[in-house]
Amino acid sequence: MRLGCHVSISGSIDKAIDNAVKRKCSAFQIFTRNPRGWNAKQLTDSDISNFKSKLESSEIDRYATCAHMPYLPNLATPKDDGFEKSLKTLIDETERCAQLGIPYLVTHLGSHLGTGEKEGVKRLVNALNKAGKIKNDVMILLENTAGQKNSVGYSFEQLGEIFNQLKPSKKFGVCFDTCHAFVSGYDLRSKDKVKKVFDEFDKFVGIENLKILHLNDAKGEIGCNLDRHYHLGLGGIGAEGIGAVVKYANKKKIPIILETPIDDDRDDFENIRIAKEFA
Repeated sequence: MRLGCHVSISGSIDKAIDNAVKRKCSAFQIFTRNPRGWNAKQLTDSDISNFKSKLESSEIDRYATCAHMPYLPNLATPKDDGFEKSLKTLIDETERCAQLGIPYLVTHLGSHLGTGEKEGVKRLVNALNKAGKIKNDVMILLENTAGQKNSVGYSFEQLGEIFNQLKPSKKFGVCFDTCHAFVSGYDLRSKDKVKKVFDEFDKFVGIENLKILHLNDAKGEIGCNLDRHYHLGLGGIGAEGIGAVVKYANKKKIPIILETPIDDDRDDFENIRIAKEFA
């Protein structure tokens, strides 16, 4: 089983490995930089060597690690300056992942800002294909969205439509977020329903393209489009559904990453322990 959570790089990027090991992770996700700004400090030789050597000396499989794009880029934006900055950030992040030996970069798909899904998808595909031409071994993973206003990629049908336009195909995969799927209308509350949802995903996107699973319960109810992650088993999806998802991902050997909150109810340690119990 490869399971872990999003871990902090505070202090230096190699601290991510320490934080993952402390939480008994066998998988993890990071931001390679401050996720709330446009500018990023260049990775130094020591940043890179310390990260790689710590990862190598841990028991964490490199192919169970991923980075996540920062928050500001919007690859579906109609604004030219915003599009160029977003594309540059995407390309820069693939290069940073390549330097660190991280095989996967998860990206949100963006907002068309009221210009319509067709136009938003066109711009998104354009950006992804430009980034796909960069010569490195990093695979860009498209993350399904929660269906918020003006978003693209919330239905498996549209996600598949986007994915099938990307070239070269070996440069792209998918990250499935359980909270996003649930609040965009996919029922994950029982074993049978989980199977049905993943069968539908397979039909439109292809289960072989699913490289990382974000395991999050949902603060809201099914179809509410509220992107608020919650503790495993305590939200709208509930224990039966979350347990079924864990078992499905394990069976398919898909690394599981938690992005659950840290508050008075639970922390990462407790959510990871509960995910292992579900397994």
